[in-house]
Amino acid sequence: MDRPLRIALIAHVRHPIAQPFKGGMEAHAFQLCHWLTQAGHEVTLFASGDSDAPGALVPLMQEHYDRHYPWHRFHGTEVLTNLLDTAFAGALPRLADFDVVHNNSLHRYPPRLSRRDRIPMVTSLHIPPFQALRQSVNDSAAPWCRFTVCSERQRDVWWPAGAPSSAHVLYNGIDTDSFTFQPRGNGRALWAGRITPNKGTHLAVAAAARAGIGLSIHGTIEHADYFENEVRPHLTEDIRYEGHSDMQHLAREMAQASVLLFTPLWEEPFGLVAAEAMACGVPVAALANGATAEVIGRGGVVAAAETGEADTAEALATAIRQALTLDRRAVHDWATSRYGKRRMVENCVALYRTAMAQRDAPAGEVAFGQGDLPGDLPGGGVDLGRSAA
Repeated sequence: MDRPLRIALIAHVRHPIAQPFKGGMEAHAFQLCHWLTQAGHEVTLFASGDSDAPGALVPLMQEHYDRHYPWHRFHGTEVLTNLLDTAFAGALPRLADFDVVHNNSLHRYPPRLSRRDRIPMVTSLHIPPFQALRQSVNDSAAPWCRFTVCSERQRDVWWPAGAPSSAHVLYNGIDTDSFTFQPRGNGRALWAGRITPNKGTHLAVAAAARAGIGLSIHGTIEHADYFENEVRPHLTEDIRYEGHSDMQHLAREMAQASVLLFTPLWEEPFGLVAAEAMACGVPVAALANGATAEVIGRGGVVAAAETGEADTAEALATAIRQALTLDRRAVHDWATSRYGKRRMVENCVALYRTAMAQRDAPAGEVAFGQGDLPGDLPGGGVDLGRSAA
């Protein structure tokens, strides 16, 4: 029997890894800590100090940065870059103390450290590529430095010319203890997520009205102006904003819904909320952006472009009507067979052991990105890359 592992799990620090979750990345980190601990491994979470997840916590900074440096205002600025670089540089020397590192940080330092110091690492790429992270990924390829994306679509986005052998598709997992099957819905639709323009809340509202179905909206208001201008004016007795719910409350509300509306207006990498809804037997009506069609599969209906444009309220309303006809048991079976937590944990641990086994393999001819590691780290070069993760 393989021995339990000592795992460092690095999260991003924009939001705390705590309930109520701001979005799928926070839920993913929290649940992965919990599931790996349940499987007998020793997990240490590197995250903001106001996080609350199972196991030991190493604060990367006192509290999450979005509270004082909102991403939509400070993204790409020198002040946020310096803040993040300092936070992650401080943690790097501790990573050599673990059997393996699972890096979910979206920061460029950890993969470079893995490559240079032969630290077994799995880096999960939860979003489409941006320059600093893509360069770090390209420069850090090594047999002991593995990379995962959460859909085949994202693999093609990250490596359009073909993915290397170190890249893997690792679908996100569902907390099947919380998101459980409900055979009948309540006749209403549900939308859940961060309320911000690229999540398309306004289209969910308009489509529900066109389809003649009630809608419950759950999530944190990330862009207040967007909510006030594009969402609130259209709320009615039947189309309601229910606030920001913790996972237990959201799971109960979701299981009772008749359809989930999933409305990404960006290159959606996965869509954890869609998988969670399907686990409850709730069919999904969705916009066809990013990996949406791949993830939903037989568990829902993707809006068709009848007039050359699929991202419309009318197209989504048609998808709603069609989704309501799907068999809820079949939707549940599809989701749990594909995204169950046991399958995800087994795949993660297999990748961890692969990275560990390859620690002493030849590194190949991949060069570093001009030594883009903090200068005070032993053996590191000067920090030349200034784009924040």
